[in-house]
Amino acid sequence: MAKDFKRYTITSALPYANGPVHIGHLAGVYVPADIYVRYLRQKGKDVAFICGSDEHGVAITLRARKEGKTPQEIVDKYHEQIKKSFEDFGISFNVYHRTSSPTHHKTASDMFRKLYDDGKFLEQSSEQFFDETEKQFLADRYIKGTCPTCGYDEAYGDQCEKCGSTLSPSELINPKSMLSGESPVMKETKHWYFPLDQYEGWLREWIVEEHQEWKPNVSGQCKSWLDNGLRPRPMTRDLDWGIPVPVEGADGKVLYVWFDAPIGYISATKDWAEAEGKNWEDYWKSEDTRLVHFIGKDNIVFHCVIFPSLLKAHGEYILPDNVPANEFLNLESNKISTSRNWAVWLHEYLEEFPDKQDVLRYVLTANAPETKDNDFTWKDFQTRNNSELVAIFGNFVNRAVVLTHKYFDGKVPQRGEVYERDQQFLEAIASYPEKIEKSLEQFKFREALAHLMDLAREGNKYLADNEPWKLIKTDEARVATIMNLALQLAGSLAILSEPFLPFTSQKLRGMLNQTTLDWSKAGTADLLDSGLKLADPVLLFEKIEDKTVEQQVQKLMDTKMANEAAEQEPKVAPAKEVIAFDDFMKMDLRVGEIKTAEKVEKSNKLLKFTVDTGLDKRTILSGIAKHFTPEEMIGKKVVVLANLAPRKIMGVESEGMILFAENEDGALKAVTPGDLAQNGATIA
Repeated sequence: MAKDFKRYTITSALPYANGPVHIGHLAGVYVPADIYVRYLRQKGKDVAFICGSDEHGVAITLRARKEGKTPQEIVDKYHEQIKKSFEDFGISFNVYHRTSSPTHHKTASDMFRKLYDDGKFLEQSSEQFFDETEKQFLADRYIKGTCPTCGYDEAYGDQCEKCGSTLSPSELINPKSMLSGESPVMKETKHWYFPLDQYEGWLREWIVEEHQEWKPNVSGQCKSWLDNGLRPRPMTRDLDWGIPVPVEGADGKVLYVWFDAPIGYISATKDWAEAEGKNWEDYWKSEDTRLVHFIGKDNIVFHCVIFPSLLKAHGEYILPDNVPANEFLNLESNKISTSRNWAVWLHEYLEEFPDKQDVLRYVLTANAPETKDNDFTWKDFQTRNNSELVAIFGNFVNRAVVLTHKYFDGKVPQRGEVYERDQQFLEAIASYPEKIEKSLEQFKFREALAHLMDLAREGNKYLADNEPWKLIKTDEARVATIMNLALQLAGSLAILSEPFLPFTSQKLRGMLNQTTLDWSKAGTADLLDSGLKLADPVLLFEKIEDKTVEQQVQKLMDTKMANEAAEQEPKVAPAKEVIAFDDFMKMDLRVGEIKTAEKVEKSNKLLKFTVDTGLDKRTILSGIAKHFTPEEMIGKKVVVLANLAPRKIMGVESEGMILFAENEDGALKAVTPGDLAQNGATIA
């Protein structure tokens, strides 16, 4: 059992305001967080449940480019959509903020400035990828390439969404700019780095030794990072969308989104606390406050390594007590993909399944990817609704309320003599709150939900064993006791189901005319007073028919077919901007012959050529080692850009460029003039 903290700050990962929320987000982050928060509130705890839209970073600018809108238009659109979807789904944030707010800009700037003034950053120049066509440095998410870990060819420069590996752009194989589709070049730029390596010893002690209760998937990923050695990480980016870096010499630079975003929890708390007449510092700087981050596995390193190190460096903030990250949820055995529209979007679900929020909450919790990736299927969705929610939970409640109306005019009957089997039933009811509570405190939400359904099963079994519909003919007093006890269990279900099924709990409490949600009252034998008038019975759940599920599966199949058709269409790189004829005429394109070729030491990409251009014999480097061997290039006639300014690469001066054609799949073919062309012949 967790320490009895005075207050709780519970955060959920800030969703990017570049698109709607899908079931993977819900299962990984928002449903488990909401379950935990609702439980804490029922326990009478002081809770701040914090979230908001992450409105900075490259994900926003990419969506803006795609839709032909400004970044501000994008975040305004999706912030409102996401906020409404969460509200309609019953995610009970105390505040849903946004990182574009003035409070957030000031909070993040102040945090950076304090760390800067305290000498916590390293100012370093380094070479970073630059798109020569678009004339701008490329943030990590502007770069795609092949993941060096799993070979996925759509990995981003900061993370592979297939295997979850955290990357840097330089680790990608065959990196491409997402702006122009071109291979970026390296160019020098200055940034402010946070020296994570200086916190490695402290992190190891704090995570591995002090927090052994963390989930193994979380501690395991953290340990892997620590074992591989930490390096300084830049906290600024060359970008025109975000919070400007608040120091001199940082024009054109913004705070790295992963510096900025977690601070959004703090800025959101500030605005909420001010509106509620509270002191925000109590929730972030008091040792009797428990800080818990709910996130997906792709955010573990940021919430368990980087953000805690920044808070530690600042010196005034509490650190997360737990980070119960979940793994990924797949959809019909395939990875959820927003770009391919392979997802169940929350706003569409709410439209297509009105008043069925709790069905999705139930299925996502029962199937939660708590320690390993899991799968959502529409057939399982239907089965769990029909066989569990309808047939177990709903069936028990309906029988208990309907029989009370039928036999006792809808009033809770007076309890008479309690037999041994009744006492055993009461003891069983009394045992469930502690079981569920223990699971919730350990962040085992699937297990807690299973206990809740077992309690409903106890009710069904009790009624089936006692058969009040038969006894009513001979022993009304006995039936009164049976129905009284069944209704007491229904009252406990109304309380204990609130974290998992809040809309169902509200309906059930309405039927029972029950006002309390106090967790401590669950499991007691006198929740409902004798003579209490019940409301008319209503069905808590209804069966989902095959046709409904088939429509959803077909919707996904249509998406899959559309994706496959699009992939079969010939693809070419986008056209570049128009240039003047005079600019073209400046290029000196000539026929050259490769005389020698060899690999460049310490590089897995570069080949070094000696090329006879007809003018001279010169050295040219080319990043094609993954496509061609040195031996197969010797003797080839190629087209050379002969008047390209010399450039030193890995200590070797390259004096020109050999032209290659590149297909959409990354395959290269040398542009050749034919063997009869003489060396030095110009390309006109």
